[in-house]
Amino acid sequence: MMQQDTEATKDIIVIGAGVVGLSTAIRIQEKGGYRVIIVADTFPTDPKTIRYTSHWAGAHHVSSAFDNKRQREMDKETFEIMWRDSEHDGPVQGCFLRNNHTEFRSDGVDPTEWLNYMPEFRSISNNELVPGATHGWSFTTFTLYPPVYLNWLLSRFQANGGAIVRAQLQHVTQAMHGGISGLPQKPDAIVVCVGLGARFLGGIEDKDLYPVRGQTIALRAPWVKYGRTLSAADGSYFYLMPRVTGDVLVGGIRVANDWFPAPREQDRDYVLAGVLAICPELAPPEIRAERMPTIDDLRPLIAEEGCGLRPGRKGGIRLETEWFEAGPQTQIPVVYNYGHGGMGFQSSWGSASIALGLLEEALASGKPETVNE
Repeated sequence: MMQQDTEATKDIIVIGAGVVGLSTAIRIQEKGGYRVIIVADTFPTDPKTIRYTSHWAGAHHVSSAFDNKRQREMDKETFEIMWRDSEHDGPVQGCFLRNNHTEFRSDGVDPTEWLNYMPEFRSISNNELVPGATHGWSFTTFTLYPPVYLNWLLSRFQANGGAIVRAQLQHVTQAMHGGISGLPQKPDAIVVCVGLGARFLGGIEDKDLYPVRGQTIALRAPWVKYGRTLSAADGSYFYLMPRVTGDVLVGGIRVANDWFPAPREQDRDYVLAGVLAICPELAPPEIRAERMPTIDDLRPLIAEEGCGLRPGRKGGIRLETEWFEAGPQTQIPVVYNYGHGGMGFQSSWGSASIALGLLEEALASGKPETVNE
């Protein structure tokens, strides 16, 4: 839906241009009645950087909502939207790949309650288990290629009349007073979707946020067309997901409060060993025909290595509204939508819907209970 400007149109600033910020901006924009501007210091068109986590995502849709009802609902809403987008004649090409996925576990967790809506969901037999697994569940899902998906979101937003401003904000109030070129002088509301950046953004400085470091490897293994995860009793976690590009993304690193910004050699070997154990088929077929493969057989297949800092948060995703002083007897609502951990893509549309609801509720009430100065 194209942005239509009228006297009643409200100016909304979304801070952040990762998958959550872009999805939220589009959700608000397509609701109608809003003129939306995204302000960020990094966009999907930029080179990959540790400061922009969305580029380093897998990404597949395999919910890990556990008993969190809100998370389950967000994940399910997002899946339904992305499932439609992943159709063969869908709106974005060269991005989605539908595939069979098997979730293996030996940690005593049964994911049926939060995964049973997945197409072709079933419990697998013991003879289908991989080493280290005691139970398993199979279903159809999809993977998406983040660079294509993120740029499609950005172009969709701009094609509908959305504007972007490149700026590095030091304080959230800098977006309120017209001091940034290209931003409205008096916005009606601000939506903060800056992930881990909310720990450092003045006026917010959320100390409940912490990094959860991940390290991934893209293997050129187009013969592998399925995904697998293993959640083991010792807390280890390995995954592999095929991409439409022909690569298979593998990983298994999730370390809280680790800020190291580059791939580590020991983590590479750990991941390769873990994924090879649950999927020997990652090795080239001609090698497997002769002998048992080793991680040395995977090294020549490495197309890319990456490192990202997931925005973990104590208490989960922050979805709430706070009011700030924006001038004499003037308050402005600031809606928070950040802290998705490793679930940004798979809950993006669901959390965007909640953020839109909070925004409309705040604008309709116009009566702040508390004001942050």
